Amino acid sequence: MRIGISAQGPSLDSKIAERFGTSEYLLIFDSETGKFEAIRNPGASSLSHSGIQAVIAVISKKPDVLLTGYLSPTAEKHLTANGIRVVRGTNGSAHEAIEMFMQILIKKNTVSGNAPTPALEVHRNHTFIHSLESSLRQFLGALPVIMSVILLLGLLQTFPDKGFIASFFSGSELWSTLKGAIAGSIFAGNPITSYIIGGEILAQGGSLLSVTAFLVAWVTVGLVQLPAEMDALGTRFALIRNGLTFISSLLIAGVTVAAYRYILGWYS
Repeated sequence: MRIGISAQGPSLDSKIAERFGTSEYLLIFDSETGKFEAIRNPGASSLSHSGIQAVIAVISKKPDVLLTGYLSPTAEKHLTANGIRVVRGTNGSAHEAIEMFMQILIKKNTVSGNAPTPALEVHRNHTFIHSLESSLRQFLGALPVIMSVILLLGLLQTFPDKGFIASFFSGSELWSTLKGAIAGSIFAGNPITSYIIGGEILAQGGSLLSVTAFLVAWVTVGLVQLPAEMDALGTRFALIRNGLTFISSLLIAGVTVAAYRYILGWYS
């Protein structure tokens, strides 16, 4: 049996996260081998739609059950629709939650007359190799983000000149905002990288309105992951969500820049 756990850290000694969508890690424990995998929850650092990203991450790992604190009815609906049993209200550490769940499962199997599930032995003190493997997985998980920042900054500083950047992210406010949102939707990425890329575009002459739309779309729309989202949550839901977040990126950009200009004028 594969058991998923939303946790605050990458080990089985970590506490169960109170909220599924914003949990720092998702642990996948294999009861047959005693091994586990720790993956960073892609929704933990997101400004919005954290629950959806966490749902997609769990479904991709195909656990039989998910142990968590609180999760929304919508998230639970998508998980159960994909054959994942959800156990809410779980607390304590990950290994304590696993032990308790397995004990309950064994009792139920015994009462029903089924063959009892073999007892698990969850080691409280992990070996150096397990810690090393966990650290390596974390580094490899962060490596694409680091490389993407380096690559994008290199592309911005080497290939397009300042005139091209300024012309693409400037012009009429409506048109530049639309172009910024489209670019952000295509080149979806991590919120941390968005600040670096946005600052570079501003330094090369991009308008504040278009860059703001770019940043909001960058972290909310995500056309790159659209096929996976359609497969996990349904085509209609994925298309509607991405369409609404694209429109929202334009509206949020306008409101944010208007508020910024008002506050700047009020202080000056």
